[in-house]
Amino acid sequence: MILKDKVVVVSGIGPGLGQELAINAGQQGAKVVLAARTQSFLEKVDAEVQKTGAETLVVATDITDSAQCQNLVDKTVERFGRIDALINSAYSGGTFCTFEDANLDDWRSTMEVNLFGSLTLTQCAVPVMKKQGKGSVVMINTLVERKPLPMQAAYASSKGALSVATRMLAKELGPHGIRVNSVAMGWMWGPPVEGYVNGMAKEMGVSADDVIADIVKDIPIGHIPDDSDCANAALFFASDLSAVVTGANLNCNGGEFMA
Repeated sequence: MILKDKVVVVSGIGPGLGQELAINAGQQGAKVVLAARTQSFLEKVDAEVQKTGAETLVVATDITDSAQCQNLVDKTVERFGRIDALINSAYSGGTFCTFEDANLDDWRSTMEVNLFGSLTLTQCAVPVMKKQGKGSVVMINTLVERKPLPMQAAYASSKGALSVATRMLAKELGPHGIRVNSVAMGWMWGPPVEGYVNGMAKEMGVSADDVIADIVKDIPIGHIPDDSDCANAALFFASDLSAVVTGANLNCNGGEFMA
């Protein structure tokens, strides 16, 4: 188990990747702290994580609120005494529209979550990790930041800024034993993408298999990566298996984008 006895905080617990990060961390032996805005969903996922035998802590948190971020860190340290890894998975997709039609206030609110929210939570966790002399921060990023898609400029731009911030933090925090990396996720099979596929199939009057085939044609491994497998890529950065890796941005998209 690559995370045995490590304390792992996961923000953005939700259907899809967020819940898979928490469940898989538990399977890998971590003590898992679950954070998101919705208490009821947190409790639902927490029940699944506990089935892995993991010790857990649930803290409802809006990462755009600095006081709530500090509360999350304080409660984690109070319960477990340390934070070994922070996985910033909380995100806002923004409004899908062309730039010409965009309201830049939507860009600001998207940045508030994806960039400033993730950085606020990280800033709260850093003093704990510095005191320990060790820690890992993992930013969940996106393929869209590297392979632009129409209608997603706000989301991609916020994640692009987060990508630059990741490298800057890696440079500054490395001397304190803190690694900062990110994982660029592409298509991930789970509830959000399944809903998208079914919605597009209905709208276009085709089968779900037809929509999937159109997506998969650009993915060399020949299928949409499962969100659980994508979660494992992020957990690699949370583990000591990546002890000498920092400032990296790992492509996790079945080969759809290669750099």
